[in-house]
Amino acid sequence: MSVEFSEQTHRNMIDRIPLTTGREVSDWLRTVDDGPSLVRFEEKVSWLRGAHELSYGQAKAIIHEYDLRRAARKFGCPG
Repeated sequence: MSVEFSEQTHRNMIDRIPLTTGREVSDWLRTVDDGPSLVRFEEKVSWLRGAHELSYGQAKAIIHEYDLRRAARKFGCPG
């Protein structure tokens, strides 16, 4: 069963990423961009967890943010 989190929960997690990982979110997004060409969300999360020793929640938040920003660029929204 999948657990969906609110936008506020996601924002809180993203805000904590630099504190808990020592790297800015923008650095993580570049890491995902430069990483392997994986298609499925869970594949990306698993790769990020394994390659960078992140928790599931951290990796999920980073991939979700990556997907949100990619979709915004696709539709011409600033972000």
